[in-house]
Amino acid sequence: MSTGMVILAGGIGKRMNRPVPKQFLLLGGKPIILHVLEKIEQIEEIEKVVICSPKEHIEEMQKLIFNHNIQKNILCVEGGRSRQESTYIGCKNLQGVDSIIVHEAVRPFVSKKEYLELIHDESENAIYGIDIPFTVLKQDEGYIKENLERDELVNVQLPQKFNGELLLKAHEDAAKEGLFFTEDASLFYHYNPDKKVRVLKGSLYNVKITTPVDLVTCEEIYKEFIVGKE
Repeated sequence: MSTGMVILAGGIGKRMNRPVPKQFLLLGGKPIILHVLEKIEQIEEIEKVVICSPKEHIEEMQKLIFNHNIQKNILCVEGGRSRQESTYIGCKNLQGVDSIIVHEAVRPFVSKKEYLELIHDESENAIYGIDIPFTVLKQDEGYIKENLERDELVNVQLPQKFNGELLLKAHEDAAKEGLFFTEDASLFYHYNPDKKVRVLKGSLYNVKITTPVDLVTCEEIYKEFIVGKE
């Protein structure tokens, strides 16, 4: 079974208030995305990687890959105007693979073991997720509308794995219909409700870095729990 991977690196760092995209900010002394690339470099099951990046940063991404001697088959392409469009572009560049893994450049702490667990899980479609430790309610115009059962909810994480043909078709349909989703498990399920998507137990360390507070938090996580154990 062939496996390809889409890495979403289209952020421009607006919420970080930094002059460079967040994927290039340093964490533990090296660019955030390099933590991701160094892990997948070790995983032979991943045959091809497509990095979706802002057009003006593609050359910088290519230099980073070259300068750190990343040998994986990686294609850097211009991402879309949204996360969903970028994933769609990535999938189109992976046509023909059996399985597509979707990940975000700013989730640096996913371990090699977790990547392999996802790849080798018997389920064709699988994601990582963790329990929600707080109460979530539905609201309508500022007023509580409905209780939700916390045991039925999951905090969705990446990476995620899907049947490549079905994921591409789902993105094609969403683009035609003008529907937008915040991540790919919800998009995939919308168009394939008959296909089971397994939820694997995620990690509290699998933090998505989107704000300066996240970056500070991840520096502490890296020093206390990650460094020397990668």
